[in-house]
Amino acid sequence: MKSSTIHATLETSTPQGGDDSDRTLLHHEVVAENPNAPWLVFIHGAGGSIRTWKFQIEAFAPHFRLLLIDLRDHGYSKEIMPEFPAYDFDIVAKDILAVIDHLNIEKAHFMSLSIGSVILQKIDIERPQLVDRMIMAGAIFDGSRLMHWFVHSGKLLSHVLPYRALYWLFSFIVLPRRNHRLSRSIFRRQSKRLSTREYMKWIQLYKPFFNLAQEYIHRPVMKKGLLVMGSQDHIFLRAAKRFARIQKNMRLTVIENCGHVCSIEAPELFNDLVLKFLTDQEVPGAVTATPVPMKWSELKALQKG
Repeated sequence: MKSSTIHATLETSTPQGGDDSDRTLLHHEVVAENPNAPWLVFIHGAGGSIRTWKFQIEAFAPHFRLLLIDLRDHGYSKEIMPEFPAYDFDIVAKDILAVIDHLNIEKAHFMSLSIGSVILQKIDIERPQLVDRMIMAGAIFDGSRLMHWFVHSGKLLSHVLPYRALYWLFSFIVLPRRNHRLSRSIFRRQSKRLSTREYMKWIQLYKPFFNLAQEYIHRPVMKKGLLVMGSQDHIFLRAAKRFARIQKNMRLTVIENCGHVCSIEAPELFNDLVLKFLTDQEVPGAVTATPVPMKWSELKALQKG
């Protein structure tokens, strides 16, 4: 990020020490060059953090006021009150809406990644007037047999495998190829902030997921949306294609040579597609990415950048 051109206002709702009233808001950052620009809210996926969007901040800051949020238990959003024994999409959506209300945001574009797309679907159901346009990267809509197996096996394995081992296993299932190494590495590093207790709360989201997915898939989505999927996203791409066929306001773009986390694997292409969508330019149905470096030395150099 170029500090000479981007001015960031940082608000932290989880300071060291303090009483419970200090910890009712999620940790969030506002990046705003132009105080009158439209808002763009970022919702990362499970195991991620604000840093998930490191390749997007500089590209979008000149055009929008950016609101980046660490979900409950992720990044610096620790010990958020009130506590819950398990989570559902009502809880995680209300967490985000509390930050939005705190900043007096009345309307915003939203960008989500992976399970963040499901949280965005819940926000759109609860407060449709807030959501202007939606971008869903690695979007999840699947209520299929494969998805049932995926989440139920995760629940069962959590009783016999340590959380770290389970997360590593599923990172290989979702991102199995050599050119997915960067995405795997970033998410594994970020996920280390989650404790086993916190992980077990998040895995409970599988219970309400299927009902929410079915509700959202079959209700008319009245605003414009862009789904950006990797051609190698072997678990979620089919359902995204189906959703785009059902919903006339949804546009699907597939990035060839990319997996589930296309915003990290092909950030320049991804950013260009989203900017075109948000500025009413023509968005192609497919683009081809050059695979990210495969050598570990090159990947480490990228992550330091």
